Amino acid sequence: MESKIGTPHMDRLNLDQHAALNATVNATVNTTVAETGHDDLTQTIFFKLRMSVLLLIVIMAVLGNMLVIVSVMRHRKLRVITNYFVVSLAFADILVAMVVMPFNFSVQFNDKWLFGPTICDLWNSSDVYFTSTSILHLCCISVDRYYAIVKPLKYPIKMTKKMAYIMLAATWLSPITISYVPIFMGWYTTSDFLVQQNDQCDFKVNKPYAVISSSISFWIPCTIMLFTYYAIFQEANRQEKNLYARAGNAMLMHRPSRDVSDKNGALHISATTPTKDRNILKMKREHKAARTLGIIMGAFILCWLPFFLYYVSTSLCDTCTVPEVVTVIMFWTGYFNSALNPIIYAYFNRDFRNAFKNTLACAFCSFCKRSASDLDAMERLDRRGSTQLRVPVASRRTSDLASL
Repeated sequence: MESKIGTPHMDRLNLDQHAALNATVNATVNTTVAETGHDDLTQTIFFKLRMSVLLLIVIMAVLGNMLVIVSVMRHRKLRVITNYFVVSLAFADILVAMVVMPFNFSVQFNDKWLFGPTICDLWNSSDVYFTSTSILHLCCISVDRYYAIVKPLKYPIKMTKKMAYIMLAATWLSPITISYVPIFMGWYTTSDFLVQQNDQCDFKVNKPYAVISSSISFWIPCTIMLFTYYAIFQEANRQEKNLYARAGNAMLMHRPSRDVSDKNGALHISATTPTKDRNILKMKREHKAARTLGIIMGAFILCWLPFFLYYVSTSLCDTCTVPEVVTVIMFWTGYFNSALNPIIYAYFNRDFRNAFKNTLACAFCSFCKRSASDLDAMERLDRRGSTQLRVPVASRRTSDLASL
């Protein structure tokens, strides 16, 4: 009798427990679904943001370097020997942005390789070739600035058009020895990685290739740039001390010096135009070029040093592993240097800045009637109205980095 009475009570108790258990399970499932949805939303936002940044780098590199090339072609003032290297560098950076970056962008977007093994070798070869060419151009510019500042008397003799063409030819031809030839011949990697899957494009190199390619692409050019800039810095300091010493001696001798300091201590030159004062003004402009070269070299090292440290360390260390996100950041930080060079020109170089403004105005303003030669005429008028020393255009043998 007691068991018959207790049975409904137990059934109700079991039903209540079962309902509570179902409610707990449903709540847990709903929470898990909500967290999963939140994680998916976060990953989607991060993915779109990452793709937008990479696409922006590609667009900046193409448009910025095209602006450099068009500006040099349109303005006679920029058509000097040193700007041969600048235009060639801009063309190399455009090829990096149009040939190399899109394939890397595709891998990041699709999370796999879509173009087969042959295009994979072509992409890896082009990546090594164009990035090395871009870096070697910066090395040539540093050598050009070295002769212009440290050895100004030899500069017109050494840096002729013929020499510029030879340096450009070497810059474009030498990277072939570490890019297309060894990669298509299979010398760059081990036998285990010669056969790759169609949906993968890994660039696994052997140790000799890692040392040789990194030396030609980065370590040797970087060493040359460091030594040349150090020599430029030393010479600029020496010339500046001599300039101030001459001004001080003139004051002690109670002679009016042509170099007059303002309240900030900056030296300015009066309105007379003897040959000595023209040389002093040119020297000061070369000192500004040294500062610009330092900024360009600093940006170059900042963008490429992390990648080549990663490249050499992972190639020489068989047990070292690096997260995929770090690899992507290293690659695109180096690519960003191709987009950064036009920004440096525009911000630190007055002639390029004015040429960029004129080119953009004529490109985007339908009412613009100004020709390229009008910019040169306006600058000559500004120089006539200036109280400082004016140097004739014909006497200027300054490069794009020196004409600030």
